[in-house]
Amino acid sequence: PGKRPQGFLNALPLTFSLTGQGVGRFEISTGGPVGGAHAMRISGSRPPVATGAARPAAAARRTGAAAPVGQGAAARPVADVSSIGGIPEAELTPKVQAAITMLINEVQSLREQLHQAQQRVGYLEKLADEDTLVPIANRRAFVRELSRMVAYAERYGTGSSVLYFDLNGFKEVNDEYGHDAGDAALRRVSEILLENLRESDVVGRLGGDEFGVILAQADAATAAEKATQLSAAITGAHFEYEGKEIPLRVSYGAHSFSGGENAGEALRRADAAMYKNKRQQQA
Repeated sequence: PGKRPQGFLNALPLTFSLTGQGVGRFEISTGGPVGGAHAMRISGSRPPVATGAARPAAAARRTGAAAPVGQGAAARPVADVSSIGGIPEAELTPKVQAAITMLINEVQSLREQLHQAQQRVGYLEKLADEDTLVPIANRRAFVRELSRMVAYAERYGTGSSVLYFDLNGFKEVNDEYGHDAGDAALRRVSEILLENLRESDVVGRLGGDEFGVILAQADAATAAEKATQLSAAITGAHFEYEGKEIPLRVSYGAHSFSGGENAGEALRRADAAMYKNKRQQQA
């Protein structure tokens, strides 16, 4: 968002220069928006009239005679070369100027429309992929990213892992402190996960009080170590709601993959490992 699109609209020149012998330099450029359109400015200057020793050289060019020695004039006429975006100077009539101005205004309008459309698309993509409560991926987006990671692992033979977390005692938090407290607890857990992961990892809310983490290029040992670390970070975090401290505890499971399964199967195996960990904590 905020960047101008690349391509034809930006490639179209908005500044034209006119240069040539005997013509000087003229420039047509668009200024800032004026009432939603671009104003045209035409400026330029011609070279000073030749004086003194320069006049014989100019006369020699007109007559074809040789110029006096030492006056540095060319013996052969040199044609003026002048154009604006390929348009000769003689054709730069008021109508041409008006047409260029109209084209520039139209290009600017199309640029603004395209920029607004891109911003709208980005906003809709965010709505489609982000959880409604916490600023992480929703289940749909998480499963899509997991599918990509599974395909990558299968193609290149690099292992990756998925972690599954469940917030223990979440129902009791809602019953005792209210649903607002439960929502705050979910936001706190998502913050802790984001703070302790790499930019390349993906965090998502899988539903209710369940979270998922995709660890790119992490084997089983690395995934188990990271899951234990994240669990300890959540358990040791300070969480207070309306002056009351509420303990946070999670159960977790990890599953590593290197191809041969789909995202749904990988997620189910991580979920099964999480329930195994939950039973061990309750024993």
